[in-house]
Amino acid sequence: MPSANNALLTCPVCQEALLPHRERRQLGCPSGHRFDAARQGYFNLLTGAGTKFQADSAGMVQARADFLTAGHYRPLAQGVAAMAEAAGPSPVLVDAGAGTGYYLAETAHAVDASATVALDISKFALRRAAKALPRGYALVWDVWRRLPLADGAADAVLNIFAPRNPAEFRRVLRPGGILVVVTPLPGHLSEIRSLGGLLGIGPEKEERVAGSLGDGFAPDGSQHVEYSMALSRTDVRNAALMGPSAHHLDPAALEAALDGAAFPWNVSAAFALQRFRAVESGGAQLTRDDTGPSN
Repeated sequence: MPSANNALLTCPVCQEALLPHRERRQLGCPSGHRFDAARQGYFNLLTGAGTKFQADSAGMVQARADFLTAGHYRPLAQGVAAMAEAAGPSPVLVDAGAGTGYYLAETAHAVDASATVALDISKFALRRAAKALPRGYALVWDVWRRLPLADGAADAVLNIFAPRNPAEFRRVLRPGGILVVVTPLPGHLSEIRSLGGLLGIGPEKEERVAGSLGDGFAPDGSQHVEYSMALSRTDVRNAALMGPSAHHLDPAALEAALDGAAFPWNVSAAFALQRFRAVESGGAQLTRDDTGPSN
């Protein structure tokens, strides 16, 4: 964990060091800006107009938590953790778009993280993230803004099914730090994608990731994680309700479709995992002796 002289968090108002007070029930900076923890343990750092983006609802978060607790995406979590090992020993981990904190918690345990920061715009998700990461920070934040993190404070940034802010990811990563990005492959959930109008997945999504990051990152390994899941009716309903499609999905149409299905239903899970290493402008790679081997 960074020391007080090299703080992990920064104040969203003035960018000075943001430090814990009152047994981590409050965050404060030298200029006097204070942020109190919610009863569930997360901090809301959004100031001014907040965010214009639509946060996950309580129902979406509940569906996701139930689906993940059932273990259906555990192979993905294991893959993310394996990629994060390249960040070096006892890394500082940041998850941009952390949701319930499931992947961050699994990765932190696997790599013995020294500090964790979960960022998301949904307070409902961060209530769960704060519980999953009792020694970390769960922060309500919009990843399109300047992140409330010090320059070079993180060893690894995780970005799993979430928006990407390459300039900010690069800023908060230390020299040689890594970015792990997970996107769905076209075959992901293909058997149930028509249920209630789930959003489609473009075949070029994986290729777009590298192009969108700019010259601050260089590819440092990739893999596909693909397997079949035997899903119950509840599992399929949760899969449909836990993602962005839930914002416009017709519940009655979903239930009608489920009435005509046979369970367990074999459904494909298919993910692209890509790791990128922080590089200098122009493509020269930044390294540090303890970054560990690339996988």
